[in-house]
Amino acid sequence: MRIAPVSLILAALMTLAATSASAEAPYNPSAGMNAPAAEPVVESVRQADGTMKREVRYVAPKRDTHGNAQGNQYDLAVDGAFEGQTVAVLHFYTGEGFDFSLPQAALKQKGFSVFRWINAAPRPEELRAKLKMASQLWIISNSDRRLNDEHIAVIKEFFDSGKGVYIWGDNQPYYADANAVGQALLGVQMTGDLPGGSNVGIQQKGAKAGVLANHLLSTGLENVFEGITIATINGNQTLKPLIYGSAGNLVTAVYEKDGKRAIFDGGFTRLYLGWETAGTSRYVKNAAAWLANYERFGDKVVGMR
Repeated sequence: MRIAPVSLILAALMTLAATSASAEAPYNPSAGMNAPAAEPVVESVRQADGTMKREVRYVAPKRDTHGNAQGNQYDLAVDGAFEGQTVAVLHFYTGEGFDFSLPQAALKQKGFSVFRWINAAPRPEELRAKLKMASQLWIISNSDRRLNDEHIAVIKEFFDSGKGVYIWGDNQPYYADANAVGQALLGVQMTGDLPGGSNVGIQQKGAKAGVLANHLLSTGLENVFEGITIATINGNQTLKPLIYGSAGNLVTAVYEKDGKRAIFDGGFTRLYLGWETAGTSRYVKNAAAWLANYERFGDKVVGMR
């Protein structure tokens, strides 16, 4: 195989980096790729006559124990890119030691701070006021409704303004508010209780299980953990499938229309059980970066680095 001159390769790389930095400020160069491309390494090689010659070889990224590219440079967003942005969380399920500390630490790497209401919802007026300072809202459902119609009206206002919403449920019956909000915002619901506990790879043609290839949310994810016990998202024309579980059921789906973004997910156990399994930390960081909706709001959601 013929190798291009080193000078041309370096020039092309510098141009690509400059273009990426200006066009998609918060994102890493591998944004949208499950498996990052091999990177060029320039090295000096001694020839038979004793002279030194510069050559380029391509090195694949190191993989972690689950087969995903290792290093934050393979996340969707650059570390610190969203400094000053807040993820608001309505955190209703807090059993089994679920204190949100693991997701919070991961989100901090990208610059996000976290504000949580724990176990109970605030008054609708307080929710509206706090959401004015947030870039996105995450709702972690429990088995009983804790949001009333006024709360949901506030959340719909927030969503319709272009701010991201992540709706988390889990196995029956832990999707009470997830279904109430999902129905109001997206016309969708989840049902059921399936055992999970497996990692799924990139979705292949002819096979249902797996994560959607080449989406911003699946950046750097060749394998992802499905959750412990999971609900199934009902068939619909509104959402785009993102993750199918090992049983072939739709676990996670996304809404991306009219400048608005939401994620509907039937596996909140990923947020605290088996955190060190395939891809969870990266997925959480990717989700927050995507829901910040840089493509709509531009530099208003990007921190100063």
